[in-house]
Amino acid sequence: MKSHVSLFLLFLLLAVFPAFHADASQSTDADAPASVKSIACPSVNGALHVDGRQLTDEHGNAVQLKGISTHGLAWFPDYVNQKAFHQLRQEWNVNVIRLAMYTTESGGYCTDGEQGHLKSLIDQGVSYASSEDMYVIIDWHILSDQDPNQYKEQALAFFAEMSEKYADHNNVLYEICNEPNGSTTWNDVKSYAEQVIPVIRSNAPDAVILVGTPNWSQYVDQAAADPITDYDNLMYTLHFYAATHKEDLRNTLQTALDQGLPVFVSEYSICDASGNGALDIGQADAWMQLLDQYQVSCVNWSLCNKRESAAS
Repeated sequence: MKSHVSLFLLFLLLAVFPAFHADASQSTDADAPASVKSIACPSVNGALHVDGRQLTDEHGNAVQLKGISTHGLAWFPDYVNQKAFHQLRQEWNVNVIRLAMYTTESGGYCTDGEQGHLKSLIDQGVSYASSEDMYVIIDWHILSDQDPNQYKEQALAFFAEMSEKYADHNNVLYEICNEPNGSTTWNDVKSYAEQVIPVIRSNAPDAVILVGTPNWSQYVDQAAADPITDYDNLMYTLHFYAATHKEDLRNTLQTALDQGLPVFVSEYSICDASGNGALDIGQADAWMQLLDQYQVSCVNWSLCNKRESAAS
Protein backbone atom coordinates (compact mmCIF):
# COMPACT_ATOMS: atom_id res chain seq x y z
CA MET A 1 0.00 0.00 0.00
CA LYS A 2 1.29 3.46 -0.79
CA SER A 3 2.62 5.55 2.07
CA HIS A 4 2.56 8.98 0.47
CA VAL A 5 -0.04 11.56 -0.54
CA SER A 6 -1.88 10.76 -3.77
CA LEU A 7 -2.10 12.98 -6.82
CA PHE A 8 -5.83 13.32 -6.17
CA LEU A 9 -5.16 14.79 -2.76
CA LEU A 10 -2.72 17.26 -4.28
CA PHE A 11 -5.41 18.26 -6.78
CA LEU A 12 -7.93 18.57 -3.96
CA LEU A 13 -5.68 20.79 -1.89
CA LEU A 14 -4.98 23.03 -4.88
CA ALA A 15 -8.68 23.21 -5.76
CA VAL A 16 -10.12 24.09 -2.37
CA PHE A 17 -7.11 25.10 -0.26
CA PRO A 18 -5.35 27.54 -2.57
CA ALA A 19 -3.59 29.15 0.38
CA PHE A 20 -1.71 25.89 0.99
CA HIS A 21 0.17 26.31 -2.29
CA ALA A 22 1.01 29.93 -1.50
CA ASP A 23 3.54 31.47 0.81
CA ALA A 24 2.52 31.02 4.43
CA SER A 25 2.20 34.79 4.85
CA GLN A 26 -0.58 34.94 2.25
CA SER A 27 -4.29 34.37 2.74
CA THR A 28 -7.24 33.59 0.48
CA ASP A 29 -9.36 36.03 2.48
CA ALA A 30 -8.27 39.61 1.95
CA ASP A 31 -10.30 40.71 4.95
CA ALA A 32 -8.83 38.14 7.34
CA PRO A 33 -6.91 39.59 10.27
CA ALA A 34 -3.13 39.25 10.29
CA SER A 35 -3.42 36.61 13.02
CA VAL A 36 -4.86 34.05 10.56
CA LYS A 37 -2.62 34.84 7.61
CA SER A 38 0.00 32.29 8.65
CA ILE A 39 -0.36 28.56 9.16
CA ALA A 40 -0.86 27.78 12.84
CA CYS A 41 1.40 25.19 14.45
CA PRO A 42 1.86 24.04 18.06
CA SER A 43 5.45 25.28 18.37
CA VAL A 44 4.35 28.84 17.60
CA ASN A 45 0.68 29.00 18.55
CA GLY A 46 0.68 26.60 21.47
CA ALA A 47 -2.46 25.15 23.02
CA LEU A 48 -5.72 26.19 21.39
CA HIS A 49 -8.72 27.77 23.12
CA VAL A 50 -12.24 28.84 22.22
CA ASP A 51 -13.09 32.51 22.55
CA GLY A 52 -16.71 33.18 21.68
CA ARG A 53 -17.24 31.43 18.35
CA GLN A 54 -13.54 31.59 17.38
CA LEU A 55 -10.75 29.07 17.81
CA THR A 56 -7.70 30.94 19.13
CA ASP A 57 -4.12 30.23 20.08
CA GLU A 58 -2.43 30.67 23.46
CA HIS A 59 -1.78 34.32 22.63
CA GLY A 60 -5.44 35.06 21.85
CA ASN A 61 -4.96 35.20 18.06
CA ALA A 62 -7.58 33.68 15.80
CA VAL A 63 -6.61 30.29 14.36
CA GLN A 64 -8.01 28.35 11.41
CA LEU A 65 -6.91 24.73 11.10
CA LYS A 66 -7.02 22.97 7.73
CA GLY A 67 -6.16 19.34 7.32
CA ILE A 68 -7.20 15.79 6.58
CA SER A 69 -8.73 12.81 8.36
CA THR A 70 -7.60 9.24 8.19
CA HIS A 71 -10.21 6.72 7.15
CA GLY A 72 -10.94 3.98 9.69
CA LEU A 73 -7.72 3.16 11.49
CA ALA A 74 -8.51 -0.56 11.44
CA TRP A 75 -8.91 -0.57 7.66
CA PHE A 76 -6.12 1.70 6.46
CA PRO A 77 -3.43 1.57 9.15
CA ASP A 78 -0.56 1.96 6.67
CA TYR A 79 -1.45 5.62 6.18
CA VAL A 80 -0.49 6.39 9.75
CA ASN A 81 3.18 6.79 8.93
CA GLN A 82 5.87 9.41 9.23
CA LYS A 83 6.40 9.83 5.49
CA ALA A 84 2.77 10.67 4.76
CA PHE A 85 2.48 13.08 7.68
CA HIS A 86 5.77 14.73 6.73
CA GLN A 87 4.64 15.27 3.14
CA LEU A 88 1.31 16.71 4.23
CA ARG A 89 2.96 19.15 6.60
CA GLN A 90 6.06 20.16 4.70
CA GLU A 91 4.74 20.28 1.13
CA TRP A 92 1.11 21.25 1.67
CA ASN A 93 1.04 23.08 5.00
CA VAL A 94 -1.60 20.76 6.46
CA ASN A 95 -1.67 21.65 10.15
CA VAL A 96 -4.15 19.15 11.61
CA ILE A 97 -4.62 15.39 11.28
CA ARG A 98 -7.77 13.62 12.45
CA LEU A 99 -7.43 10.01 13.64
CA ALA A 100 -10.75 8.21 13.01
CA MET A 101 -11.41 5.45 15.54
CA TYR A 102 -14.52 3.62 14.29
CA THR A 103 -16.54 2.16 17.13
CA THR A 104 -18.83 -0.54 15.68
CA GLU A 105 -18.08 -1.32 12.05
CA SER A 106 -15.87 -4.31 11.11
CA GLY A 107 -12.78 -4.00 13.24
CA GLY A 108 -14.48 -1.39 15.41
CA TYR A 109 -13.16 -0.52 18.84
CA CYS A 110 -16.38 -1.53 20.62
CA THR A 111 -17.12 -4.67 18.61
CA ASP A 112 -14.50 -7.02 17.13
CA GLY A 113 -11.49 -4.71 16.88
CA GLU A 114 -8.20 -5.42 18.63
CA GLN A 115 -8.18 -2.52 21.03
CA GLY A 116 -4.50 -2.65 21.83
CA HIS A 117 -3.55 -2.42 18.15
CA LEU A 118 -6.04 0.38 17.53
CA LYS A 119 -4.72 2.39 20.46
CA SER A 120 -1.17 1.87 19.19
CA LEU A 121 -2.24 3.52 15.91
CA ILE A 122 -3.51 6.49 17.92
CA ASP A 123 -0.15 6.60 19.70
CA GLN A 124 1.70 6.56 16.39
CA GLY A 125 -0.58 9.19 14.87
CA VAL A 126 -0.14 11.57 17.79
CA SER A 127 3.61 10.99 17.74
CA TYR A 128 3.96 11.61 13.98
CA ALA A 129 1.71 14.68 14.09
CA SER A 130 3.66 16.08 17.03
CA SER A 131 7.00 15.51 15.32
CA GLU A 132 5.70 17.39 12.26
CA ASP A 133 4.44 20.28 14.40
CA MET A 134 0.77 19.62 13.66
CA TYR A 135 -2.38 19.53 15.72
CA VAL A 136 -4.17 16.17 15.97
CA ILE A 137 -7.78 15.19 16.65
CA ILE A 138 -8.60 11.91 18.40
CA ASP A 139 -11.99 11.05 16.90
CA TRP A 140 -14.49 8.62 18.48
CA HIS A 141 -16.09 7.74 15.15
CA ILE A 142 -19.62 6.62 15.96
CA LEU A 143 -21.64 5.97 12.79
CA SER A 144 -23.72 2.80 12.44
CA ASP A 145 -24.26 2.81 16.21
CA GLN A 146 -26.12 6.12 15.64
CA ASP A 147 -26.49 7.15 19.29
CA PRO A 148 -23.22 7.72 21.18
CA ASN A 149 -24.94 6.60 24.38
CA GLN A 150 -24.98 3.01 23.04
CA TYR A 151 -21.30 2.58 23.92
CA LYS A 152 -21.03 5.37 26.47
CA GLU A 153 -19.14 3.30 29.04
CA GLN A 154 -16.49 2.38 26.47
CA ALA A 155 -16.24 6.03 25.44
CA LEU A 156 -15.75 7.11 29.04
CA ALA A 157 -12.94 4.59 29.51
CA PHE A 158 -11.34 5.47 26.15
CA PHE A 159 -11.28 9.21 26.74
CA ALA A 160 -10.11 8.78 30.32
CA GLU A 161 -7.13 6.82 29.00
CA MET A 162 -6.42 9.11 26.05
CA SER A 163 -6.68 12.35 28.00
CA GLU A 164 -4.40 11.01 30.74
CA LYS A 165 -1.85 9.80 28.19
CA TYR A 166 -1.75 13.09 26.28
CA ALA A 167 -2.37 15.48 29.16
CA ASP A 168 0.97 17.19 28.58
CA HIS A 169 0.47 17.60 24.82
CA ASN A 170 -0.53 21.07 23.65
CA ASN A 171 -1.64 19.84 20.21
CA VAL A 172 -4.34 17.23 20.97
CA LEU A 173 -8.06 17.87 20.44
CA TYR A 174 -10.80 15.37 21.34
CA GLU A 175 -13.82 14.65 19.11
CA ILE A 176 -16.25 12.72 21.26
CA CYS A 177 -18.93 11.61 18.77
CA ASN A 178 -18.45 11.72 15.02
CA GLU A 179 -21.92 11.64 13.44
CA PRO A 180 -24.98 11.05 15.62
CA ASN A 181 -27.74 9.96 13.27
CA GLY A 182 -31.02 8.08 12.93
CA SER A 183 -33.44 9.01 15.69
CA THR A 184 -30.70 10.43 17.93
CA THR A 185 -31.71 13.85 19.23
CA TRP A 186 -29.64 16.79 20.39
CA ASN A 187 -30.81 16.02 23.94
CA ASP A 188 -29.29 12.54 23.58
CA VAL A 189 -26.01 13.95 22.34
CA LYS A 190 -25.93 16.68 24.96
CA SER A 191 -26.55 14.18 27.77
CA TYR A 192 -23.71 11.99 26.49
CA ALA A 193 -21.36 14.95 26.08
CA GLU A 194 -22.05 16.22 29.59
CA GLN A 195 -20.81 12.86 30.92
CA VAL A 196 -17.76 12.48 28.67
CA ILE A 197 -16.48 16.06 28.93
CA PRO A 198 -15.71 15.95 32.69
CA VAL A 199 -13.74 12.72 32.19
CA ILE A 200 -11.48 14.52 29.71
CA ARG A 201 -11.41 17.67 31.83
CA SER A 202 -10.10 15.73 34.84
CA ASN A 203 -6.86 15.13 32.91
CA ALA A 204 -6.82 17.86 30.27
CA PRO A 205 -8.67 20.80 31.82
CA ASP A 206 -8.18 23.16 28.88
CA ALA A 207 -8.16 20.88 25.83
CA VAL A 208 -10.51 21.74 22.99
CA ILE A 209 -13.36 19.21 22.73
CA LEU A 210 -15.47 18.77 19.59
CA VAL A 211 -19.10 17.72 20.06
CA GLY A 212 -21.08 16.13 17.22
CA THR A 213 -24.59 17.20 16.28
CA PRO A 214 -27.61 15.20 15.04
CA ASN A 215 -28.30 14.08 11.48
CA TRP A 216 -24.69 13.19 10.67
CA SER A 217 -23.41 16.41 12.27
CA GLN A 218 -25.57 18.84 10.37
CA TYR A 219 -27.97 20.24 12.99
CA VAL A 220 -25.67 22.85 14.48
CA ASP A 221 -28.71 25.10 14.76
CA GLN A 222 -30.06 22.81 17.50
CA ALA A 223 -26.80 23.10 19.41
CA ALA A 224 -26.90 26.87 18.96
CA ALA A 225 -30.39 26.96 20.48
CA ASP A 226 -29.36 24.84 23.49
CA PRO A 227 -25.57 24.78 23.92
CA ILE A 228 -23.63 23.07 26.69
CA THR A 229 -23.03 25.75 29.29
CA ASP A 230 -21.13 24.11 32.16
CA TYR A 231 -17.81 23.79 30.32
CA ASP A 232 -15.67 25.98 28.11
CA ASN A 233 -13.33 25.26 25.18
CA LEU A 234 -16.06 23.37 23.35
CA MET A 235 -16.84 23.45 19.63
CA TYR A 236 -19.69 21.83 17.70
CA THR A 237 -19.15 19.90 14.50
CA LEU A 238 -20.73 20.33 11.10
CA HIS A 239 -20.02 17.89 8.26
CA PHE A 240 -20.71 18.47 4.57
CA TYR A 241 -20.23 16.79 1.21
CA ALA A 242 -20.27 19.56 -1.34
CA ALA A 243 -22.15 17.78 -4.14
CA THR A 244 -25.01 16.98 -1.73
CA HIS A 245 -25.00 19.69 0.93
CA LYS A 246 -25.33 23.11 -0.61
CA GLU A 247 -26.88 26.47 0.18
CA ASP A 248 -29.41 25.18 2.73
CA LEU A 249 -26.73 23.70 4.97
CA ARG A 250 -24.49 26.72 4.46
CA ASN A 251 -27.38 28.87 5.65
CA THR A 252 -27.70 26.64 8.73
CA LEU A 253 -24.01 27.12 9.43
CA GLN A 254 -24.25 30.87 8.85
CA THR A 255 -27.15 31.16 11.30
CA ALA A 256 -25.35 29.15 13.99
CA LEU A 257 -22.24 31.29 13.59
CA ASP A 258 -24.28 34.47 13.73
CA GLN A 259 -25.72 33.21 17.02
CA GLY A 260 -22.19 32.86 18.36
CA LEU A 261 -21.80 29.07 18.17
CA PRO A 262 -18.19 27.89 17.80
CA VAL A 263 -18.29 25.47 14.85
CA PHE A 264 -15.56 23.13 13.61
CA VAL A 265 -16.02 21.31 10.27
CA SER A 266 -14.32 18.09 11.30
CA GLU A 267 -15.28 16.22 8.12
CA TYR A 268 -16.06 17.28 4.56
CA SER A 269 -15.46 16.25 0.99
CA ILE A 270 -16.26 17.70 -2.43
CA CYS A 271 -18.18 14.68 -3.79
CA ASP A 272 -21.65 13.53 -2.70
CA ALA A 273 -22.62 12.25 0.74
CA SER A 274 -22.09 8.60 -0.24
CA GLY A 275 -18.39 9.32 -0.65
CA ASN A 276 -18.72 8.81 -4.39
CA GLY A 277 -19.98 10.68 -7.43
CA ALA A 278 -18.55 13.62 -9.32
CA LEU A 279 -16.53 16.33 -7.60
CA ASP A 280 -18.45 19.61 -7.28
CA ILE A 281 -15.72 22.24 -7.35
CA GLY A 282 -18.20 25.13 -7.58
CA GLN A 283 -19.98 24.13 -4.37
CA ALA A 284 -16.64 23.40 -2.72
CA ASP A 285 -15.50 26.93 -3.53
CA ALA A 286 -18.71 28.36 -2.05
CA TRP A 287 -18.13 26.37 1.13
CA MET A 288 -14.51 27.45 1.41
CA GLN A 289 -15.40 31.09 0.94
CA LEU A 290 -17.82 30.86 3.87
CA LEU A 291 -15.39 28.94 6.08
CA ASP A 292 -12.57 31.38 5.35
CA GLN A 293 -14.86 34.36 5.95
CA TYR A 294 -15.62 33.09 9.46
CA GLN A 295 -12.22 31.41 10.00
CA VAL A 296 -13.88 28.03 10.54
CA SER A 297 -11.45 25.12 10.74
CA CYS A 298 -12.03 22.17 8.41
CA VAL A 299 -10.77 18.62 7.88
CA ASN A 300 -11.03 16.73 4.59
CA TRP A 301 -12.23 13.12 4.33
CA SER A 302 -10.13 10.96 3.90
CA LEU A 303 -6.52 9.76 3.67
CA CYS A 304 -6.75 6.28 2.13
CA ASN A 305 -6.81 4.42 -1.18
CA LYS A 306 -10.38 3.16 -0.96
CA ARG A 307 -12.15 3.06 -4.33
CA GLU A 308 -14.37 6.07 -3.79
CA SER A 309 -14.38 9.71 -4.79
CA ALA A 310 -13.69 10.92 -1.24
CA ALA A 311 -10.49 8.90 -0.98
CA SER A 312 -7.31 10.93 -1.11
